[in-house]
Amino acid sequence: MMRDGAVALASGTIFGAGLALGGMTDPARVRGFLDLFGAWDPTLAFVMGGAVVVMAIAWAFQKRMQRPLLGPSFALPNRSDLTPRLIGGSALFGIGWGIAGLCPGPGFAALAIDAPSAAIFVAAMLAGMMLVRLVDRPA
Repeated sequence: MMRDGAVALASGTIFGAGLALGGMTDPARVRGFLDLFGAWDPTLAFVMGGAVVVMAIAWAFQKRMQRPLLGPSFALPNRSDLTPRLIGGSALFGIGWGIAGLCPGPGFAALAIDAPSAAIFVAAMLAGMMLVRLVDRPA
């Protein structure tokens, strides 16, 4: 159990550092990336491209593995996971990302960089998560 916590902490630290180094914690840069017909900032395309390359390598390794290094089995998505609830949540996520210029990971990472602005975003995000738990009861 201690090893799992250490792996989670190391993974989160690397992820947060990558977000900060990639500029994902800067709402202006994110909004600039999403502004395709204005002052488009292509910087985050390189961040996303790097993520795609890393995941392509990870998928290639996963196909050759019988089980993950730190778990009993793989939990991979399939077509039945694509539900109206998932699509609606994804759309809502994208709209929020475009408006705020932050999503959950960069929002938490931004707490270390611009705490007052990020705290407003994180508080609103957590309030929304609590509201969903109260209103939406999955079947």
